[in-house]
Amino acid sequence: MGAAIMRYADHQQGAIILTVAFVLLFLLGFMAIALDFGHMFVVKDELQTSMDACALSAAQELDGAGDAITRATNAGITAGNLNNVNFQSGTWSGKGKIVAADITFKDPFYGVTTVPALARYAQCQHTQSGIQMWLFQAMGAFAGSADAAYSSTKGVGALAVATRSSAQTTCPVPLGLKPKDGGTAPNYGYQPGEWVTLIMGTPTSGYIGWYNLDGSTNASETRTELGEPGRCGTRVADTLGTPGVEATVVPVWNARFGIYKNADPGPSVNHPDYSGYAYTSTNWKNAVPQNAYAGIPAAGSDATALNFKTKRLAFASYADTLGGSNVGAGDSITGFELKTGGGFKTLATPGAGGEHEQFGYSRRIVAVPVINGANQVIDYACMLMLQPLSIPMVDVQLEFVGNAGAESSPCTTNGYAGGTAGPKVPVLVQ
Repeated sequence: MGAAIMRYADHQQGAIILTVAFVLLFLLGFMAIALDFGHMFVVKDELQTSMDACALSAAQELDGAGDAITRATNAGITAGNLNNVNFQSGTWSGKGKIVAADITFKDPFYGVTTVPALARYAQCQHTQSGIQMWLFQAMGAFAGSADAAYSSTKGVGALAVATRSSAQTTCPVPLGLKPKDGGTAPNYGYQPGEWVTLIMGTPTSGYIGWYNLDGSTNASETRTELGEPGRCGTRVADTLGTPGVEATVVPVWNARFGIYKNADPGPSVNHPDYSGYAYTSTNWKNAVPQNAYAGIPAAGSDATALNFKTKRLAFASYADTLGGSNVGAGDSITGFELKTGGGFKTLATPGAGGEHEQFGYSRRIVAVPVINGANQVIDYACMLMLQPLSIPMVDVQLEFVGNAGAESSPCTTNGYAGGTAGPKVPVLVQ
């Protein structure tokens, strides 16, 4: 009788041990799901952020130019790799960051293309392997299983696709372009590369005038909208105001060329464009359309004359001399007299490492509202500011680069996609 009781107790203890083991394995499984799958979810989310940044940055460069895919690939790699994974550890688990092979481009019909003029979509796709499975590995060892489900590492993937679309709102300069008589969209009678005069009075068809984006007539508002950060939020159908233009706009206009008065805070605050080189018929002899933005200087042009895209890559100053800081040197380029009465004496320094490179932004390629007879915005033009302003103020010129909503437009803006006209912004489509 006693022996039977002992055997029953042993069997009961064995059953309890087995039950506890199964319960522990069951609980370990739940912990593994919570911990390891949570780990994978976080890495997946981080990786998706990286792919989104990659696709958006790459899509922004898809302007159809010959180097668009190269620029887009570089932008996507740079932006994507700025976003860390694996709990933002600063590494990608040592398994490799985004490379060029992770980025592909699609044409309007969503077929893969390597032709810059056809590329409309940027796709970034990457798999992050080597994600450590802390408890699943322990479960495999506990269960004595070599099944792949209990492997020590896993991988997750993410994909993003982006394109460009006109923004709902834009950040133009406080100017208004009048269409030429009979001119219609998209170019309103202008040729890409044609120079258009900004007059200081009321513009008629074929000219540009000063217009406040907020609808007011206050001259100080014009200066504010022309300066930094400017005014964003302009929409098609907005009615612009007609200010009395004053010389107070001259310093903020000239800052875009890297030209400052001695009392100005300088390029670290009032940022210049990447280049201050200016264009007039004195130094750029091309016939209409003059195409200072991307053209080849005609015979008789100044020896320093090269198109704006080239000057921008060289970070050329208004004086166009390495290390130059004398506004007088720039006067001989354009014929403008900035020192007398104007007080402009300082230039942003040129060249690699200079202030045009260090503090520069794209500030001379600007969106200009196209307006009708009622001063309502009907579209946007992309234009290049060609010349600084002098005091007393005189008419200056801007170059019509093209419609700001064209695929090839170098104009940019910010805001949400979904507009009907104007500069494009990158938008995720997948």
